[in-house]
Parts: sequence; structure tokens; C-alpha cells
Amino acid sequence: MKHIYLNLKRFDIPKGLGGVNSIAPVADWGAYIVENTKEALSIYGEDEVEFVMYLPEAHLLSAIAAMGNSRNLAIGPQGVFREDVEEGGNFGAFTANRTGKAMKALGCASALIGHCEERRDKLGIMAEAGVRDTDAVNRIMNKEIKAAVEARLSVLYCIGESAEEQDKWQEVLGSQLEIGLKDVDTSKVAIAYEPIWSIGPGKTPAGKDYIQMIARFIKAHTGGLPVVYGGGLKADNAAMLASIPEIDGGLIALTRFQGEIGFYPEEYLEIIRTYMGK
Repeated sequence: MKHIYLNLKRFDIPKGLGGVNSIAPVADWGAYIVENTKEALSIYGEDEVEFVMYLPEAHLLSAIAAMGNSRNLAIGPQGVFREDVEEGGNFGAFTANRTGKAMKALGCASALIGHCEERRDKLGIMAEAGVRDTDAVNRIMNKEIKAAVEARLSVLYCIGESAEEQDKWQEVLGSQLEIGLKDVDTSKVAIAYEPIWSIGPGKTPAGKDYIQMIARFIKAHTGGLPVVYGGGLKADNAAMLASIPEIDGGLIALTRFQGEIGFYPEEYLEIIRTYMGK
């Protein structure tokens, strides 16, 4: 079973405002992406591959409505809050936070947790207080995963090491897994590996041997959970990633990194065709 995830970040912002969106008006953006990919995705069997799209919250409802009766496509938020409503207790005092149960009520089926951009945000807040504690971030991720699972959402949990942490990657990734997954029902959890040190313009992409080594490490430490490449499944690395037995899929973001930079549905589908071999 393969797993192809799409993280659309804040790609909805029009180019006139400094973003990368040129494919659809903002009000139609989420629905446009689903409507222009769901038919092509439907050729793959439910037991062959699952597709999950993580969108900014404003676009979840239109994307879910556009799914129709698609059977191998799910929609989800780019994170959930670490607490949630509780019958007989807190019935909604979560201003400015998106809870897992709120996302489930919208029709979401999955949640992205622990993306390197989320971890950076948490560390930035701590830095304002003069604190740097990566294990504290892992404990927050653990609470978020539990909240998502309690809300009956599947989880894509991201882990990864920075350039400063690369020489101790086993310790860093081990802590992210051990603390992040502590006492979690992992039956609906997959792991995305983000080599943070290799992501971005001018950086050297992680090689096949390195990715395979990390995937083996993750599987050994999680009892064989699905592992996808979170450093960017792209047209130029899809075939290579597909050749690694321990890699079960990938996380796509932008599809075009030069010229008219942005996300384009047909290019997204071409990446999938290359990875899947059809």
C-alpha cells in the first residue's frame, strides 16, 4: 500500500499579494484542485494507494464538497490543537485554535502533525522566553497526535533533523519518535521523514542511500509503520524514491520550482504517475 500526501501550505495566496497562486480565484482554489485531480486519482485502487491533501483551513469545506464519492482521496488540516472538547467538560473554549473534533465534523479524515515549519514555530515561541527545548516540542506533538487519534483522524507525523543536528541524527530522530509516539495508538499513523538540512534552494538533496538508511531506522523503531519521504516528492526524484523498498510514498508540495513557481494539478498528477509507474 502506497501513501501520497499533498501539503498545500499557504499556496492559496495570489501572486499580486506575494504568493504563488495563479491557478484559481481564492474562493474556488481548494475545490479547483480536487476537481482537477480526483478523476485521474480514481484510476488507482483503494488497496493500491491512498491520497491525502492537507489544505489551509479556509479551503477545507470546498475541497471536501468537491470530492463527491471519491474512495481513495481524503482531505485534512495542516495541524490540530493539543486539546479538544470533552463531554461534560470543555465545550469549545479554543478561540484561534483548530481542534481535531472540529476538523472531523467538517469531514476531514487525516491531520498533518509535526511538520518542520510547525516545529520551527514552536521553537520560535520558546526562544522568546529564552528557552530551547526540542523534547518539549516533541511532547507537544505527542499531545497533538493523541488529540487527532481521539477525534478519529489518521495522522501523518513528520520528523527530521536540521543541519546542526545531522551528526546526531539517530538521537534526534529517536527522540522525535519515542516521545512523539509515546502511548499513541499507531494503527492510523504514518511517518514522513524530512531531511531539513537538504530542503530549499541551493541545498544538496538527500541521496538514495541516506534516505534508505533513515527509512530502515524509522521502521525498526516503530514496528514497521509506513514511512514516506517528506523532503519533497518531485518529478526529478519520484523514480528514485519508488525504487527504495522501505519508502512507502511521499509528501508533495510545490510542483514547479522555476519560472512560474507554484502548484499545478497536472504536474502533481505527473509526479504520481512517475512514482507509481503508470
